[in-house]
Amino acid sequence: MTIPVLSIQCGSVGALPDGTPSAIAKAPAKGPVRVTRLGLEGDAQADLAVHGGPDKAVHHYPHDHYSWWGEAIGAHPLLATPGAFGENVSTEGLTEETVAIGDVYRLGSALVEVSHGRQPCFKLDARFGRRDILSNVVGSRRSGWYYRVLEEGAVEAGDALDLVERPWPDWTVARVFGLLIAGDHKRDRAGLEALGAVAALAEPWAKRRAALLG
Repeated sequence: MTIPVLSIQCGSVGALPDGTPSAIAKAPAKGPVRVTRLGLEGDAQADLAVHGGPDKAVHHYPHDHYSWWGEAIGAHPLLATPGAFGENVSTEGLTEETVAIGDVYRLGSALVEVSHGRQPCFKLDARFGRRDILSNVVGSRRSGWYYRVLEEGAVEAGDALDLVERPWPDWTVARVFGLLIAGDHKRDRAGLEALGAVAALAEPWAKRRAALLG
């Protein structure tokens, strides 16, 4: 499976409309960007307690969802270009239904592994100036996902995203997000238990799974 990279985004720390410090506002990068163990060179995170780190090095959000958002919330200037959801990587042709935890991809010259889905927070609502973005992400399972970096390298728009390995094909980002974030564990305890076999799942979500199991 080969998917072209539509755009690569980076951002610096600024302020959301409500004054909250955030680096969620990303702009398309020009030329190659270095991919390091802690993320893209030139990209920043405002709150390192909940953002960034090896398991959240690179954020991927499908541009496929932008048309859905346009129908859900109407025309919005943020939807005019990639980066509306704070994503570093934008593509068309991959979604949470087709990407699985533990998938390994060649991203440009870097090697990355899907670690977990993106757990939305209030900053999405603040960025869009609405109160329904977070709830729509949860309800629709249009979360995006994070990569950990296995091999550093570089990437730019037009490069390829190539699937290298898929060890847990049944554990799509959508399925795991549903279990751990959207409440599906209430009717699928067996699935929640079986998720423990997915060794690539990021530690925060592994802890969340343990807490939900009680």
